[in-house]
Amino acid sequence: MMYTHNELYTLLEEKVKQYNCPEFIKSDPILIPKQFSQKENIEISGFLTATIAWGQRPTILKNAKKLMQAMDNNPFHFLKDTTENDWSHLSGFKHRTFNSADLFFFMKSLQHIYRNHGGLEQVFTEGFRNGQTVFSALAHFRDVFFETGSLPRTRKHVPDVLKNASAKRLNMYLRWMVRNDNAGVDFGLWKGIPVSALMLPLDVHTGNISRGLGLLQRTQNDWKAVAEVTDKLKEFDPDDPVKYDFALFGMGIFEKTGTIKHC
Repeated sequence: MMYTHNELYTLLEEKVKQYNCPEFIKSDPILIPKQFSQKENIEISGFLTATIAWGQRPTILKNAKKLMQAMDNNPFHFLKDTTENDWSHLSGFKHRTFNSADLFFFMKSLQHIYRNHGGLEQVFTEGFRNGQTVFSALAHFRDVFFETGSLPRTRKHVPDVLKNASAKRLNMYLRWMVRNDNAGVDFGLWKGIPVSALMLPLDVHTGNISRGLGLLQRTQNDWKAVAEVTDKLKEFDPDDPVKYDFALFGMGIFEKTGTIKHC
């Protein structure tokens, strides 16, 4: 079905209202950082959860909860007060291709970021200031994340936008940290990156729905596609284009499976 601009705007706005609500959280990975109140715990748990946010959502939630429990449900203090010698109980952790070797490196890198770079917010914000884009923020973050070296296998778990990666999970993470529309979903903790600069977390579901609605022509789900569809969404709301992530994801997941949610 072909929509006029006004018809598509009306549809997307209706779907945002339907899915951008606490009911959405009940099956979403953002549920993990929602259990914390301290800023650092929210951003660290959110980052680790976003890192493993692929595959079936119940499995993502189960493994993310298991990881938080292994960090005494206080990831910031766990990273601050422990060393690799204290992490032996994490040696069996695995989520799909992300295993304990990857986890240990991630934890060491996060320690480095909080000890030497002022934390995750500071790193992403500095990167944004470098080029005034989320692209520059993601590129800078990856450089800092691997400052202390890397395992070749671990590099694949941090997307490289310089190689045209869509960076779906990190764009989702930035949505969590930056957006705040008082709907009870995103946190709005970080103030140095404007909401208007955020990029759509593009995956198979949002990509397919975007193409079906005429929002995206590119066939690959890569950074060029992210830029294309986000620019299109800015025509509907230049101040908050990624609010339509709720509409596109909801239409792609819940309505395809018949589990339509309502606020």
